[in-house]
Amino acid sequence: TGIGRNTLRKLVEWKKLPVLKVGRKVLIKTDILGKFMEANEGRDLRDKGNVKAVTRNVAT
Repeated sequence: TGIGRNTLRKLVEWKKLPVLKVGRKVLIKTDILGKFMEANEGRDLRDKGNVKAVTRNVAT
């Protein structure tokens, strides 16, 4: 992806990128990551106000 580990952690902390927690592991689905990359192409991901959040569609 070219996104650094610390930047990904910040995105998760800011709730811009949804994750799945399994025990101590934090998983990011590839389709969600793809949608996030598409929505934020050309944006500075280190600026909280500049990043578009991506939501996960949950089937009930």
